[in-house]
Amino acid sequence: MLKLITPFMQIVDVPMRALQGLLGPRRLAWVFLLPNLFVFGFFTFLPVILNFFYATTGSDHILLQDRPFVGMTNFGQLMNCQSYLDPNTCQIDVFWRAVHNTLWFIVLQVGFMVVFSMITALILNRKIRARGFFRAVFFFPVLLSPVVVALVWKWILQDQGALNAVLDYLGYPTVNWLLSPTWAFAWSIFLSVWFHMGFYTLILLAGLQAIPRDVYEAAAMDAASPWRVFRKITLPLLMPTMVVVMVLALIKGVQTFDEIYAFTGGGPGSATTLVIQYIYQNGFSAAPRLFGLASAASILVAIVLVALTAVQLWITRRNANG
Repeated sequence: MLKLITPFMQIVDVPMRALQGLLGPRRLAWVFLLPNLFVFGFFTFLPVILNFFYATTGSDHILLQDRPFVGMTNFGQLMNCQSYLDPNTCQIDVFWRAVHNTLWFIVLQVGFMVVFSMITALILNRKIRARGFFRAVFFFPVLLSPVVVALVWKWILQDQGALNAVLDYLGYPTVNWLLSPTWAFAWSIFLSVWFHMGFYTLILLAGLQAIPRDVYEAAAMDAASPWRVFRKITLPLLMPTMVVVMVLALIKGVQTFDEIYAFTGGGPGSATTLVIQYIYQNGFSAAPRLFGLASAASILVAIVLVALTAVQLWITRRNANG
């Protein structure tokens, strides 16, 4: 194999040496980076730039030449509210219902996610039987497709689903889980926590294993109670990892779309409609397609995500610097 590759490499070596002599060793790196930068720019930076153009233009035409410039009108329509706490007072009430749903979803989902991930990580960090098996079991949902997870739970919770079949067999009344706004929203949070918890459990487990064992041995010598050890040793030393988990969960919560869309479709009504689904519906499935409003809403979401990312980077750098 080496004999077959050597002649090819010698042929490539000739122009590369000439190019290195022309550009210099430092500039030669750009030759290898330019193809990736071109692809990244074409599929990332160009859509972002086009998004700003769509956000400042109107009509339902997709070609920019057919879209009249409207300035900040789309942003003004989204932000036009008498009270941001009451979506009914907003010009585009569906958007603000989606914002309210997203805020509640983030608060509850991130809260439950952190608590259950912490409890699971503490249990899996102990010396228990089949510890490796249980670690794999808790991480397994992360490997599944969001749509598959949503469809499985939808099959369990639908009117003639597995859960109602069990309730009916036990003599309890059945419930239309996905037709009740309260239950649909609650099960959406449960689905998201169940689906993503393994990832954050893994991060917290790594943080727990990074804590020196010496401090626990010293606490055992002082006969400290388990609660005191957790409150005075584990939690403070794990706090940097905990903050990173919270920020990552917040970012993921804002971006939630696929599993909830496949699970409830945003219903019943708009009970489980989140911001990303609002953007998708206006930009791709609405009639007429309101590209301007969808682009303006996506820019507002992007601002929130950039702020959360900046917080995460600041926390990471502060922890790295001690």
